[in-house]
Amino acid sequence: MIEIPSDLHPDLVPLAFLLGNWAGAGVSDFPGAEQCNFGQEVSFSHDGRDFLEYVSHTWVLDAEGEKVRPLESESGYWRIDKDRKVEVVMSRDQGVIEIWYGELADKKPQIDLVTDAVARTAASGPYNGGKRLYGYVKSDLMWVGEKATPEVELRPYMSAHLKKVVTPEEVEQMAKSLGDLPDDGIAFFK
Repeated sequence: MIEIPSDLHPDLVPLAFLLGNWAGAGVSDFPGAEQCNFGQEVSFSHDGRDFLEYVSHTWVLDAEGEKVRPLESESGYWRIDKDRKVEVVMSRDQGVIEIWYGELADKKPQIDLVTDAVARTAASGPYNGGKRLYGYVKSDLMWVGEKATPEVELRPYMSAHLKKVVTPEEVEQMAKSLGDLPDDGIAFFK
């Protein structure tokens, strides 16, 4: 279920499906880089202004699903206009700053993004730009990323399936919103 916080800036309502903390796993595979499974934690939050704050951390997983080491981190800001055009400014730990533009699909929670500008530090690796697709599917957040370098044409390199993380406070809030339940717990299902 998608909840729209009462203090969410009205322009951001179409992006409300992104809000919250997400965690899951994915696959990374790109020529010249280590192929691996990875874990990911993502947060989309707001403070009442006209943007969502985005933070993502990924780490390499071993065969048992345990954390081995950090993989990538990125953070940024997401905005949307009245025509459903989305813009994202993102900073990545590899020394890359990106500006992404895209669009929220009509009648479904799906966002297609393409890089418009890329700035790199001297320490960053080769990178020309990319594409990303985010989708809210059966209460889960899924995404796939593509990237290009001078040596490799645009191709998929990472994808993940994330589930909403519910805090103990959120569980307590949900329980309070249910009201009084029957004492035996069975009558509720009749």
